[in-house]
Amino acid sequence: MTQEAVVLKNLPKAEAEVAVSRGTACQGACASCSGCTMQKEPKVIARNLISAKPGDKVIIESDSKYIYLAAITAYIIPLVVLILGFWIPYKLGLSEGASIAISFGAVCSCFLVISLIKRDSPKAVHYITKLREKGDN
Repeated sequence: MTQEAVVLKNLPKAEAEVAVSRGTACQGACASCSGCTMQKEPKVIARNLISAKPGDKVIIESDSKYIYLAAITAYIIPLVVLILGFWIPYKLGLSEGASIAISFGAVCSCFLVISLIKRDSPKAVHYITKLREKGDN
């Protein structure tokens, strides 16, 4: 996955803090859109492979597998747990109300387990790979 970003500051170990430009439907014009809940650009740490300086507009790349893993963890797994949490007790003869309660409990437990596992999961690694525009240094 590639995104545009602006280098904010250089860090030790050939890394830099960058502000990632939003490439969503609003094209990052958050000030003109009252629907956006996140008014600030997200900041990430990226490996500075090209020795970009603060103010430089750059292209950062990251492995897409982390995006897919996050989407599966946040959306697919809880949905499967919700469906199975209802279907299995219902097929075992429990009432609809009991099956709903078990399903709700299973989803809550699922989110608890996901939040505990998330702490130890690997973080996405970003790399500054190209200079788009030299900043005013």
